[in-house]
Amino acid sequence: MRSKQLSSGTGLVLAACLFISINIIVNATLTNWRVDLTENDLYTLSNGTLNILDNIDEPVTLRMYFSRDQLLGYPQLLNYGVRVRDMLREYEAHSDGKLHFEVVDPKPFTDLEDRAVADGVRSVPVGNSGEQAYFGLVGSNSIDDTEVIPFFSPSRESELEYELSKMVYKLANPDQQVVGVIGDLPLFKGEGAGGNVAWPIIRVMREFFDVRELATDASFISNDIEVLMVVHPKSLPEETLYAIDQFALDGGKLMVFVDPFAEADKSRPDPQNPRAMPDRDSELATLFDPWGIRIPEDKIVGDMDNAIRVQHRGERGTQEVPYLPWLQLGEDTINREDFITSQLKRVQLGTSSYIELADDSQLSLEPLLQTSTQSTLLERDLILLQRDPNVIIENFAASGRNFTLAARISGPIKTAFPDGPPRTEQRRRDDEQRESLSEGELNAVVVADTDILSNRFWIRERSQYGMQVPEPIADNGDFVVNALDNLSGNTDLISLRSRGTFDRPFEVVERLRRNAEAEYREREQQLQSKLQEAQSRIEQLQQEQGVSGLIMSEEQAQAIEESRRQQLEVRQELREVQHNLQKDIERLASRLRFINIGLVPLLIAFVAIGVGLYRTYIRQRR
Repeated sequence: MRSKQLSSGTGLVLAACLFISINIIVNATLTNWRVDLTENDLYTLSNGTLNILDNIDEPVTLRMYFSRDQLLGYPQLLNYGVRVRDMLREYEAHSDGKLHFEVVDPKPFTDLEDRAVADGVRSVPVGNSGEQAYFGLVGSNSIDDTEVIPFFSPSRESELEYELSKMVYKLANPDQQVVGVIGDLPLFKGEGAGGNVAWPIIRVMREFFDVRELATDASFISNDIEVLMVVHPKSLPEETLYAIDQFALDGGKLMVFVDPFAEADKSRPDPQNPRAMPDRDSELATLFDPWGIRIPEDKIVGDMDNAIRVQHRGERGTQEVPYLPWLQLGEDTINREDFITSQLKRVQLGTSSYIELADDSQLSLEPLLQTSTQSTLLERDLILLQRDPNVIIENFAASGRNFTLAARISGPIKTAFPDGPPRTEQRRRDDEQRESLSEGELNAVVVADTDILSNRFWIRERSQYGMQVPEPIADNGDFVVNALDNLSGNTDLISLRSRGTFDRPFEVVERLRRNAEAEYREREQQLQSKLQEAQSRIEQLQQEQGVSGLIMSEEQAQAIEESRRQQLEVRQELREVQHNLQKDIERLASRLRFINIGLVPLLIAFVAIGVGLYRTYIRQRR
């Protein structure tokens, strides 16, 4: 028996030594090995991010400001901060030493807090003492370029990897991206007659990009242009269309705006045929048809649920009525999963067509902006000739379909010029130096409207200190900048998509809480009614006494006293109801904390003890 006990003790010592040895070896040799067991692989970097990290040529430094102590009372921010920190450590681990990451805790009234403010990190007030907390990121490269995320909002958690990868990409590629603009709207010459100042949309774009105006007869798109913005292409010659085709096949990104009726187009009627309507539509069918993209140019989308309301003077005077072709898109019609549109609140368009793919198209289409199902297709000629909103409403019948107004389109395409380039003298000279491409991958954002760029649909002029200051009333500018920003990144950055969230709410608990709250709220409403009745009774008795001018009778005094007593009782019961509601919620939370923190470990411990006792019993019987 003694030898068995000695053997058992020796075995335990050897097992403990083996366990410690394995831990030492693992910690020393497998420091970069990790296993991600989260449901949505929250800690696993996408291939696009890994490629961006592999292509860092110059050192990049990321400094995370995180006020851990100040955020102890805010578990959501604290947990999210841990996740951000851990993900950034993953970035550092996969960067082959090119990315350095550090965490800074800016204590109140220290130089580190001053540094956080100077770096552009935004503070948030915490507690009742006026303390400030910081939770942001600052990145820098070897030439002192900086990028800042002022504050990590948990509401944008699904975009975390994209925002971090975009910061790293911009620091690793610091040159401003070039956007070329070509088309038949005077974006660079001002909106309206005699204008000579660029449209606000161009001024906004210039804050972020190197924006270049291209001639409408350009026969070649420069290689340094990252994104080509094609706006209202009414009369582009074949040479220019071929140049756009080759640009797209060669990996260039496109952002295209076409329109069945561009209200910002100030074209005049043909002098030879003054009765004819001016040509205000645009299309890119020469390229889109072979690529498999369809945008009808004779249809305009009307949406009853999202129509902009306008003032219309009719037989009954001026009334506010919905004008179906003008759309104000909001929460339910904006894609919340795509980085371009996820944070937009409102986008306004006018007289738009819609986008779809041909049946045999190899492309993929991801809607960015859509109508509601209370929408239909209107004949363009009806809109051109009939400006009475009520007549358009009378002809409305909902289709039950969501029409796509703006979309991200990607996939394989073949050239729209299979027989080669247009044979002109200039083209022949160009072709001697360049080889024609026959196929490639399309990366584009297509919008079936050009009025989205026009001032009237997203800008209002506001008088300030004697000057007219443009003020956005919709997120049209953000939509364009976000799309260009996303497209101007490399294909790895474009490939990133929204991820899952770290926050996992207790859905059953929330349901129980809502049910309990509804039950208590019902009782609360009953008591509130009784309270109002008592109050009304008191006021009525007091008014009767005031009108009569007589001294209040003993019965009236008793009635008032009784009403006041009921009033006090009801108020006390109301407080008890509210207290019980909060008490039940806290009790439920305590029970869950016990189950998660105490019960499960206790069960495991009991199982382990049971197994140990069983093994001891078996050994003793032997």
